[in-house]
Amino acid sequence: MSKMQQNGNVYMNTSRRSFVGNTIPSNQLEKVKNFAYEMCFGEGHHRNHRTGGQTHRRAGEKFCNTFQGKLAEVCLRQVLLDNGIACGEPDFDVYGVGVWDDTDLVVNGKTLSVKSAAFFSNLLLLESQDYDMDGNYLPNLAIGATASYDYYILVRIKPDIKSLFRQNRLMYSDNIDKSTIDRIITSETWSFDIAGWVTKEEFVSVIRQRQIIPQRALLNGKIPIDAENFYIQSGDMHNARELITRLK
Repeated sequence: MSKMQQNGNVYMNTSRRSFVGNTIPSNQLEKVKNFAYEMCFGEGHHRNHRTGGQTHRRAGEKFCNTFQGKLAEVCLRQVLLDNGIACGEPDFDVYGVGVWDDTDLVVNGKTLSVKSAAFFSNLLLLESQDYDMDGNYLPNLAIGATASYDYYILVRIKPDIKSLFRQNRLMYSDNIDKSTIDRIITSETWSFDIAGWVTKEEFVSVIRQRQIIPQRALLNGKIPIDAENFYIQSGDMHNARELITRLK
């Protein structure tokens, strides 16, 4: 896996993959939107900071993260089903404090960790303090849940939900009417792509080589990094068709 170009505290992508969008049906958007709203403004709970991060996340930002993350799972599952691969539905249960779903998707006995990003992103980012040297996910390891994943998959979503929330001055709000979110989401045409994927062995190699982007670094000279992350550039990842072949 190639390293980004570094100049002091600035890290630049050098291996990219163009976004090629596939339309997301409105019924999938509706289910994910309702789930994210309940998790962030209803009975659910999401932590208000990243592991090792310093930024306190308000409910608006947590909604964006939840919506994008669950939408990525739904989109990947649909791709698998469309290619004749049986796959259970993502977890839509609403959990309280201290409880979370431990695996994104399971396919033919293989565990899939689905990571989401905006359509312009070219990095798979995994918070370094969440993993041990063998690639085990420490929050799950501590409670005896699934901690090892066979594949890590990056799904990108367009438009960028965070940009939409910033435009409407909702990103840092803790009180947002559901009708306002309905209006924002239904006024857009949504699409996704699978930017790429890597195996657990490849991720472990990145961990042991300490391929990281540090906290407070500037990605591409302008995006501040809140917490230290292991990274893999999208251009270095395997393509979606290879994943379909493997999972079959």
